[in-house]
Amino acid sequence: MADLTRVSISLEENLLEAFDKLITAKGYATRSEAIRDLIRDLLIRQEARSKHGEQVAVVTMVYDHHARELAAKLIDKQHHHHDLVVSSLHVHLGERHCLEVSVLRGPGHKVIHLGEELLATKGVLHGDITFTSGEGALNKFK
Repeated sequence: MADLTRVSISLEENLLEAFDKLITAKGYATRSEAIRDLIRDLLIRQEARSKHGEQVAVVTMVYDHHARELAAKLIDKQHHHHDLVVSSLHVHLGERHCLEVSVLRGPGHKVIHLGEELLATKGVLHGDITFTSGEGALNKFK
């Protein structure tokens, strides 16, 4: 671990109590480690918004597989951007609905564009894009 610097923060008592309950439930050994993870998460999310450098994103989509040609449209969009799609997982949630998870990796602006394009496809009922960064950015925030 890099050199450590001690900092002090002031929090309302009820906020600190709620935070302590949360980090205990999640298994953190110390407040410091939980706060370091929160800061890393914020920095990585901010970097993803910058659209610069390599980005990694997980796109989750739920759709009705009976929707006319929807599955084919999603596959076509991913094939058109084959250089960005690392992997896809298709899960049958029930008789009608499917969950598709795609991992995208590449230049930030292209990853964001494809993720948003997939979610905006008519027939996608619900979805989200979760960003992280490539190894280079993660190394910066250790």
